[in-house]
Amino acid sequence: MADPDLAGRRVLAIVTNYGVEQDELVVPLEHLRSAGADVDVAAVTIDPVETLVGDKDPGTTVPPTLRLQDVDPAGYDLLLVPGGTLNADSLRLEDAAIAAVTSFTTSGRPVAAICHGPWVLVEAGVLAGKTLTTYPSLRTDVRNAGGTWEDRSVVRDDAGGWTLVTSRTPGDLPDFLREIDAVLAERA
Repeated sequence: MADPDLAGRRVLAIVTNYGVEQDELVVPLEHLRSAGADVDVAAVTIDPVETLVGDKDPGTTVPPTLRLQDVDPAGYDLLLVPGGTLNADSLRLEDAAIAAVTSFTTSGRPVAAICHGPWVLVEAGVLAGKTLTTYPSLRTDVRNAGGTWEDRSVVRDDAGGWTLVTSRTPGDLPDFLREIDAVLAERA
């Protein structure tokens, strides 16, 4: 399979400054940037994002490009919401993160979330009628938010006027990235 050409596509990743699962942020960033996409990382502060491996071991640090509160979501083609239990639990309390999710979903632009990342979508109230996957512990949250939970490596749902791509864990990243590539290619 040929590498995708994502030149001209803009992706916004939203995170907190501590607790993002390393591979759920770093691997998509490297993949998307190497394919030509312009990717911004918006964090709560401009301080380095301290990732974790397995929610406990220190990972690499990632410099954010801007603060969540300074984001204008309208200029992006896709919203990326990485997981990490601590990251996702804190991120869903950030008004600017909820506003970004709402901006994407109401304008019909795609959202890609992995692992615990969909907690932000639960909080934003956008999952009614959507089918998705997450880390298994979120299955009840998804159902309570009106979504249908499935145990698959990647789920793409185009219902409701916007596309949602979800995966369960870092082990699903190849499938997750393949589906993100397809969605971005369709937006050309």
